[in-house]
Amino acid sequence: MEVLRAEAEWQRAGAYSVRIQGMNKQHHISLREEFDEHDCDGTRYIVLLDDGYPIGTCRFYEARTNSDAVILGRVVVLPEYRGKKLGAKVVLEAEKWIKELGYKQIIIDSRTEVVGFYEKLGYKLVDGNVKQNSVFECVCMKKCL
Repeated sequence: MEVLRAEAEWQRAGAYSVRIQGMNKQHHISLREEFDEHDCDGTRYIVLLDDGYPIGTCRFYEARTNSDAVILGRVVVLPEYRGKKLGAKVVLEAEKWIKELGYKQIIIDSRTEVVGFYEKLGYKLVDGNVKQNSVFECVCMKKCL
């Protein structure tokens, strides 16, 4: 397995590929919903490769309301690779990069069914309020670095 900090467009294509397969195709999320205004210059992506094939990803970008924080999201591992702690590998690499960039806090809107995954990585519920995000129910979680 190789972890890639995708900074060139051809590398970001790996992140997009995983998201299309893991979210658009699997959960029937339209491309318009999956790819939003945050998929642009300034957003950073992690891509996990298995023998050169993209199998996992996440993205992060600076929070608009807090320059010490980033929004982490679009954490996706292809279905056939799930259950192997690869999602944690992607998030931990993002956290490492986020720390290197000098940010102090990570915010994520977690799907309610994967709150435990983020709790194991040190994230805490902000308030427990459930909100509808696209097709998923989500709660806000944070982690201080």
